[in-house]
Amino acid sequence: MTPRKERYQNRTEILQGTLDMLILQVLQWGPRHGYALSKAIRTNSGEILKVDTGSLYPALHRLERKGWIAAEWKASEIGPRLRVYQLTKSGRKQLVSERSRWATLTNAIAGILNPAKNESE
Repeated sequence: MTPRKERYQNRTEILQGTLDMLILQVLQWGPRHGYALSKAIRTNSGEILKVDTGSLYPALHRLERKGWIAAEWKASEIGPRLRVYQLTKSGRKQLVSERSRWATLTNAIAGILNPAKNESE
């Protein structure tokens, strides 16, 4: 793989990993269908993070294939059935791992954005 493609692949992995972590976190709060997941991410981020269906549903299918979430069809009181997703036991473990990696990454970025006085001189 060329260095340029590697950079793109790493960027894609970071973006997918971040979305995966956000989905797992929201599902830790309780089972939700796709639209409710998207709305929770948008609302809890102060309307900053907006996940469109073109990103959300592929991520949900990927997480389901990995066994981190489970889905089932449930009846809806106002329309067609809804596919409701919930976190699995291995999904809970993955969330802990993802949050740890995220903390490491944000600490590394913070070290660059806010270097110690003697380090920046």
